Amino acid sequence: MNILKNEKNILLLSIFIGTFITLIFMFATKSYSYNVQKGIADEVIRLHVLANSDEVYDQELKIKVKDGIVKMLEDELHSSMSKDETRIILLKNLDEIEKKAKEIIEENGYDYDVSAKITFDNFPTKQYGDVVLPAGEYEALKVEIGEAKGQNWWCVMFPPLCFVDASVKEVPKEDKEILKNVLTDTEYDIVTKAKGEDDIPVKIKFKIIEMWQN
Repeated sequence: MNILKNEKNILLLSIFIGTFITLIFMFATKSYSYNVQKGIADEVIRLHVLANSDEVYDQELKIKVKDGIVKMLEDELHSSMSKDETRIILLKNLDEIEKKAKEIIEENGYDYDVSAKITFDNFPTKQYGDVVLPAGEYEALKVEIGEAKGQNWWCVMFPPLCFVDASVKEVPKEDKEILKNVLTDTEYDIVTKAKGEDDIPVKIKFKIIEMWQN
């Protein structure tokens, strides 16, 4: 009986220790994920365009609106050297952004309402050339077309990654330099090496962030 009792106590102790270690690991990785993602988000401002619907014509219109807004702001955004400066540019141009979007909508034969505002939104993991931003909450210029029930368009206004062509494999060096200047070394390594083949520790760290943010 004593042997069985001892074995039972050992089993319970093992379960307790295992559970405790698991909880510590979960807490540590969740804290790490939050801190890294928030550190990146604190230095990035994004663009979020919502189409009226998922119909092909509405999705095509969404891209035209996105292209028009980005082109209109291109010169000012390329001269911006901080998230705060970009936010000021966007706030100053909110009325013009709505006006430009409305013009494009009407030129294409539609009469949708459009709204533009600076807000906070949840974004999925997204790759821009060889830069990958983890999922999570980011400040963004949010443009809603019509009922805004269609698929989204996401890109980055600071640093100005909206100007990186989808087919381009590498972000221009000058834009990476901006990222490097505003992020910590750890954050920069994570966003620039997350999809690489050579740095396994960085990829693991990125997966931890993805796991918790998703």
